[in-house]
Amino acid sequence: MAQTRTGPAKNLPAHLSADLDGNFERLMLAFQDRLYGLALRLSGNAQDAEEIVQDAFVHAYQALGTYDAERVQGLALRPWLYRITLNVFRNRVRGRRVATVPLAGESDDLPELEPAGDPQDEPETALARSERRSELAELVARLPERYRAAVVLRHVEGLSYAEMADILGQPAGTVKANVHRGLRWLRERVASASDAREDYA
Repeated sequence: MAQTRTGPAKNLPAHLSADLDGNFERLMLAFQDRLYGLALRLSGNAQDAEEIVQDAFVHAYQALGTYDAERVQGLALRPWLYRITLNVFRNRVRGRRVATVPLAGESDDLPELEPAGDPQDEPETALARSERRSELAELVARLPERYRAAVVLRHVEGLSYAEMADILGQPAGTVKANVHRGLRWLRERVASASDAREDYA
């Protein structure tokens, strides 16, 4: 959403430090879509995602209320809010099976389950492509949580390794290793799925 990249959100820390109650709604409007997208891809469930975002904003409001003005003014809001959202997700869905959601915005580094197609493809080809993208989403949902968070933040949300290290509370080298291991895990399973399809062809 545009506000997260333009002036209004850029000045938000200063406004929040001056008047938290008067400006918190601006923070919510600026970041709710991004946080919902992250929560949905991590949890795979729309209702869980909504509740995660609501809880994240409650935690954010409570935290901001305890920070002094200088600390609020120095906040990098996006990674700070992503970290809160990720922590809420971890606390809420531990031990539960994660459902799948489409990976809109995914990067070219995620493994492909099918060759790129022509926009004028036959309906059967388009349906097959859709099914394979759903398979990839399901595989991402089955990633171990440390890999799933890293892959989603890097290749769906498009964050830098430095931002991810801040959000995940891990060294950049660990974050990078988890991204690579997650991608390798996905590629191995994509290859197995392709082999299985060929066996039945």
